[in-house]
Amino acid sequence: MQTSSPTLRTIVILGFDGIQALDLVGPMEVFSKANTYCPAGSPAYRVLLASPRGGDIVSNAGLRIAGTEPLAALPSSVDTLIVAGGDEAGLRKVAAEGELLEWLQQRAGSVRRLASVCTGAFVLAAAGLLKGRRAATHWSACDTLQAMWPDIEVDRDAIYTAEPPFYTSAGVTTGLDLCLALVEDDCGAQVALNVARDLVLFMRRPGTQAQFSVALRAQGAASSRLAPLVAQIIDDPRGDLSVPAMSARVGMSERTFVRRFRAELGETPAQFVKQVRVERAKTLLETTLWPLARIADRSGFSGLDALHRTFLKHVGVTPAAYRSYFGIQH
Repeated sequence: MQTSSPTLRTIVILGFDGIQALDLVGPMEVFSKANTYCPAGSPAYRVLLASPRGGDIVSNAGLRIAGTEPLAALPSSVDTLIVAGGDEAGLRKVAAEGELLEWLQQRAGSVRRLASVCTGAFVLAAAGLLKGRRAATHWSACDTLQAMWPDIEVDRDAIYTAEPPFYTSAGVTTGLDLCLALVEDDCGAQVALNVARDLVLFMRRPGTQAQFSVALRAQGAASSRLAPLVAQIIDDPRGDLSVPAMSARVGMSERTFVRRFRAELGETPAQFVKQVRVERAKTLLETTLWPLARIADRSGFSGLDALHRTFLKHVGVTPAAYRSYFGIQH
């Protein structure tokens, strides 16, 4: 992403009856907080909350949000439009009435960025704006989005997608990740980092990071025969985790073990172990000030060189660079 000096940009966050309140409030907080970290007297954003007809809207949890701007009253110059997600009834009503869809179609060519949070992707899809594009939405809605719009490339793993001028995010907290990335694009990495710290976000995640961790996916997929081994690897990825050693621990031949493991978890035992070790190293780089050699050891790598090579190959940066971006301050 290119970084430019902050200028006042109008951000419009679009809601409707049945929205998920955090999908709306989270982005508002990110952009509003960014203003406090820009140079004195130089706010970056003007944040507006809008709905099809303005006035009050009610979230799917019953929270009433007052004072939204009607679409007709929004300024002609808007930098970024963000559509919040909501429940099925709310989304169906938006599609049936068509007012918001038509307005988005009219505005799509004049805004710099058009984004969605969670199931807000269904609104962009219904407006015909995601055709032929990669998009993310909440994991539970991926199949539905793909079935309704086969011409969209639904990315089931990404926490957000960026195909300018369109951006989509997978769920509540991933909307924060996306908005932090937009702030970084506009105002620089330091402002985005300050916002993340202010909101006590654990880290700023890249869009390619999966919605679920390796551990969570594996624990949900492993059978009762392999589940104890999977749990042991996740708990402590050190030691001998070769195929002969692991197959012996579950009482299978090596060939049967590899076949069963791949069938249940969708990857080889070696690939799984490597991913677990990388995730453990990431966590330690984010949360400790330990020397890199100690992190390599605690993550199951044979040494610092192995940690360095694996990070470059699978993460795209060195462990030191990853820590400088995501780690705690000295």
